Amino acid sequence: MSDQGSGYAAASELRSRIDTTTPHSARFWNYFVGGKDHYEVDREVGDQIKEIFPGLVDVARTSRHFLGRIVRHLAVEQGVRQFLDIGTGLPTGDNTHQVAQSVAPDARIVYVDNDPLVLTHARALLTSTPEGATAYLDADLYDPATILEAAAGTLDLSRPVALMILNTLGHVDPVERAQGLIKELMAGLAPGSFLAVSDGTATSPGMIAASEAYKDSGAVPYHVRSVAELTSLFDGLELLEPGVVRVTDWRPEPGAAPAAGPAVDAYGGVARKA
Repeated sequence: MSDQGSGYAAASELRSRIDTTTPHSARFWNYFVGGKDHYEVDREVGDQIKEIFPGLVDVARTSRHFLGRIVRHLAVEQGVRQFLDIGTGLPTGDNTHQVAQSVAPDARIVYVDNDPLVLTHARALLTSTPEGATAYLDADLYDPATILEAAAGTLDLSRPVALMILNTLGHVDPVERAQGLIKELMAGLAPGSFLAVSDGTATSPGMIAASEAYKDSGAVPYHVRSVAELTSLFDGLELLEPGVVRVTDWRPEPGAAPAAGPAVDAYGGVARKA
């Protein structure tokens, strides 16, 4: 078969894996941050949840800004040049590689997701500077060994790596399982590596109700946790200041106005492996 024919076959296989009848978190989140890669079922559930808890839109958008700030901090202030972004979601603006390579053109980024729609867009959109590198792995968070082995094709795991798992670990239940996955992944990274985590939190009745409504939609459940449970994901690591805080409060841009409106129900932090 020609390369073109192989490409058509691969695209057809990916399309066959996309379920347009059940909401999916990557597409649902894409709808909330103003993207275009979602289906009617995602929009319907999104609109229902906005009626229950309009603040979830703020969670989505401020979490995206949090990503940009942590990547810039790690690249500029900590000298990180390698990023492993698990649960990347659908590409929008200011993706990890764009932020990192805008301040460090030689940065190397590996994205990991296992959603076929994410994969189709990642192949087309996740490009790189000539000095750096960007790769995409169709892999599962529940298989850390495979992720690390495949990531080593692009990243030098003997040198520090920033492991980023944003708005993803809420799908992992119970919290002890999430802790175990993080430990396995961090064990494969060099001293001086970093862990960045953020997730929605059970810090308001509205956020808890939104989580229950999403679960009732038939989607893979997203469990909102207490701040203490989220903080436990950093056990054994050295938290950077200001610790685990609301995503709007993690090293805001100098001169930025205080966040308007009610406090968002999403916390995050960054920690270093000694």
